[in-house]
Amino acid sequence: MEILSYNSARCSSVVKLRSNSADRISNTKRSKISGSKRCKLLFPLRDFGNGSFRYSAAGRIGSNNSKIPRSSHLLVSNGSYDGYVVGSEEDLSSVSEDGKSIPKVLIPGLPDESNGECRAPISSCFWEWKPKLNVHYEKAGCENLKSPAILFLPGFGVGSFHYEKQLKDLGRDYRVWALDFLGQGMSLPCEDPTPGLKGQKEDAERKDSVWGFGEETEPWANELVYSVDLWRDQVRYFVEEVIGEPVYVVGNSLGGYVSLYFAACNPQLVKGVTLLNATPFWGFLPNRSRSPRLAKVFPWAGTFPLPPRVRKLTELVWQKISDPKSIAEVLKQVYADHSTNVDKVFARILQTAQHPAAAASFASIMCAPQAQLSFNEALSQCQAQNVPVCLVYGKEDPWVKPVWGRQVKRQIPNAPYYEISPAGHCPHDEVPEVKHHDARMTNAMLRSMISITGA
Repeated sequence: MEILSYNSARCSSVVKLRSNSADRISNTKRSKISGSKRCKLLFPLRDFGNGSFRYSAAGRIGSNNSKIPRSSHLLVSNGSYDGYVVGSEEDLSSVSEDGKSIPKVLIPGLPDESNGECRAPISSCFWEWKPKLNVHYEKAGCENLKSPAILFLPGFGVGSFHYEKQLKDLGRDYRVWALDFLGQGMSLPCEDPTPGLKGQKEDAERKDSVWGFGEETEPWANELVYSVDLWRDQVRYFVEEVIGEPVYVVGNSLGGYVSLYFAACNPQLVKGVTLLNATPFWGFLPNRSRSPRLAKVFPWAGTFPLPPRVRKLTELVWQKISDPKSIAEVLKQVYADHSTNVDKVFARILQTAQHPAAAASFASIMCAPQAQLSFNEALSQCQAQNVPVCLVYGKEDPWVKPVWGRQVKRQIPNAPYYEISPAGHCPHDEVPEVKHHDARMTNAMLRSMISITGA
């Protein structure tokens, strides 16, 4: 994303999106302008004086009472592919109350395959980090040898597939990776970590369908627990051994926490962090390094084998949450726009839930100890070590509400902050496919992060 006018120390915005807003404007109000590729231009309409810019439509544009609905964004799209302008810069600047110079953000659209534009091909790969622990990841744009490297980290319950749009788009210009955390997606174990139930005879069907419910642990899984500390180390070794250079790391939800934690512990491997509705906390049980006495109260913390009571509880809970109806209901909650096509996401989550190791891995994740650093501590360390941070939050997220992002903004005042509406917990995947690709905001903001940090 090209920033036409930008002050990173005072950049906070609410970006409002409506996929069909531009189509509501009469063709007579569309001005053609040339350009080398499709792009969109948002004009912030109001400077609130505290570094907060609100991108939203207000009032009339042009004559004949042509309007943009108040809930939609003011969009300027230009390019050689039938671009258009809604209003003019003069029209929009007149809405500003104090006449100050206000940033303008140029936003490229996704490649339009119907017009012959190519999307970056995605490769699916595996990397053996430790014996029996294979990490699945996807990559695109590796031929862009002189371009920055970007690493995407997924939220809880999903995987690299959740970043398909980013890989296809950003992979045209950058080198992009997205990985599955161990215990999730396609990074589940390839063998049963606890084969067999002592003293019991299992039928072949149960043995093949459920892993991790035995009473004896295989040597490779003796210390295995799917914790934030494990994922931080997984990311570190992945960057060092697979990517081989410092990266821009981007994380959604749980992936946001891990991104920040990884950056705080390994600033030499990070060029910048972008948080997408990052969860500000993870884990219920105390970390043994931080609270050794309190940790003794909880003798089991996510390791294998699972205690008998945990196995029984997991079977009951997993039967409910892995049901297709439950998965569909969760997706309905986290996507603010219910017209968004989530068929692929649904299918991949369901596929993961049917893996024989999924239930036991879920139990390990939910009972794993907290990280050695809290979210705020990791944030403070990133700030102290001058790690750039960019914040992107979907306004309608029912779980990680924007108030959490604003708290981060207050702690790091110079961090660019974007609040997108309508968008829920997954702003990078939220807006439905439309012919003008109005809402590929997250990709543009990632380009902004790279531009800001001078890569």
